[in-house]
Amino acid sequence: MRGPVVVLGDTLLDRDVEGVVNRLCPDSPVPVLDETAASDRPGGAGLAAVFAAAQGAEVVLVTALADDAGGARLSALLAAAGVQVFPLALSGATPEKIRLRARGRVLLRHDRGGASGEPGQPSDEVLRVIGAASAVLVSDYGRGVARQPALRDALSATRAPVVWDPHPRGPAAIPGVHLATPNESEVRDLVPALPGASRLAAASRGAQGLRRRWRAGAVAVTLGGDGALLCHAGSTPLVVPTPGSAEGDTCGAGDRFAAAASLALAQGALVSEAVQAAVAEASAYVAGGGVAAALPPPARPMPTSVVGPGGDRVGVAPVATLLAEVRATGGTVVATGGCFDLLHAGHVATLQAARQLGDCLIVCVNSDASVAGLKGPDRPVMSEGDRARLLAALSCVDAVLIFDEPTPDAALSWVRPDIWVKGGDYATGGGDAAATLPEAEVLKRWGGNTVVVPYLDGRSTTDMIVRTLAERTR
Repeated sequence: MRGPVVVLGDTLLDRDVEGVVNRLCPDSPVPVLDETAASDRPGGAGLAAVFAAAQGAEVVLVTALADDAGGARLSALLAAAGVQVFPLALSGATPEKIRLRARGRVLLRHDRGGASGEPGQPSDEVLRVIGAASAVLVSDYGRGVARQPALRDALSATRAPVVWDPHPRGPAAIPGVHLATPNESEVRDLVPALPGASRLAAASRGAQGLRRRWRAGAVAVTLGGDGALLCHAGSTPLVVPTPGSAEGDTCGAGDRFAAAASLALAQGALVSEAVQAAVAEASAYVAGGGVAAALPPPARPMPTSVVGPGGDRVGVAPVATLLAEVRATGGTVVATGGCFDLLHAGHVATLQAARQLGDCLIVCVNSDASVAGLKGPDRPVMSEGDRARLLAALSCVDAVLIFDEPTPDAALSWVRPDIWVKGGDYATGGGDAAATLPEAEVLKRWGGNTVVVPYLDGRSTTDMIVRTLAERTR
């Protein structure tokens, strides 16, 4: 593949709540679910991106993330799955789908997040990565990303094969897509069947109607456990049956199908070959236990709050509130990060200089597990809660966010700071110092900038610890 596989579309936060039912509610004849476990995962385009990344592909997800706890959770989950997120701003709340389950069956689905928010404008880097893709999967969930004009222009201009997984509430596919992958229900909504038509006749008529309407190269209608029907320029459709019968949780099977077809096209497969590979992948996915068995263990959530003095400015909730307030007035969001183990004068100088560059300063702090992974088992000296509270107590710091990963990429994809700041000890003394920062490439995804500010020489947490230990051993 010459470039990454790009997945573009709306990402939702899916949650499965497992429990047991032993009684009915006393004030209404409905079952009472006693929760025993809950798990989060990316849904929509995010799930398709996770599936593609699990196959070893380099995957870029272009999606919109809200300034709320759901957006923060999605960033962490996607980063843990190896997906590179190129985020757009999203007004409103993160859409969530919560499935209440008992004994493997769904009792109720609870949706929240309200009406679709408006996605922001893509950066130049987003448009560039679409143009450099080996394949593009548009995973539309009808919430606005696939309707964004600049993105549609970039999709029309790319030379990569485009797979369009449509939604009845979404826009028409761009003209000339290589493959569209609606399911039976979506085809019926988009192209009503003739009265009395058989299942295959209705699917074939709908597929040909969509192919002409969208000027698509081919349309594959997924038929659940019966495989798929592929219609292309010829008059005779191709029926691709499943390799064997499989029963199980079909949640996410359509995303698995679309992701597999996109990967096959990125590797140079014919459309018919891509559809056959997709049917096989989706069938194996359902037979293997569905989404619960296919996804890696979820990442630990970012702390929503920290108890104690200064805790009201630490965690996802206060950061989300701050972001909404600053962006509502058109302000500039500044962020910096680090371990901040044993806060010293060098840290304070960097933080004070950073705060002067915008309208708020958010400090991203490595968790205890993250520090230990970077510095060794004897670090940190101070717990993440204490480090966060000390930082939050500084007048130049507006909020603190603790992250669990080795790098702040997931936190940054959610916060989307306009400016990322590091102390001058990162400068090389020549050339563009900011270009050497590992976060620089991440900031480019949404048009942010990295800068270096002056740093007080001779201040180092590690050196302080070494000197202290040396004094003790004298």
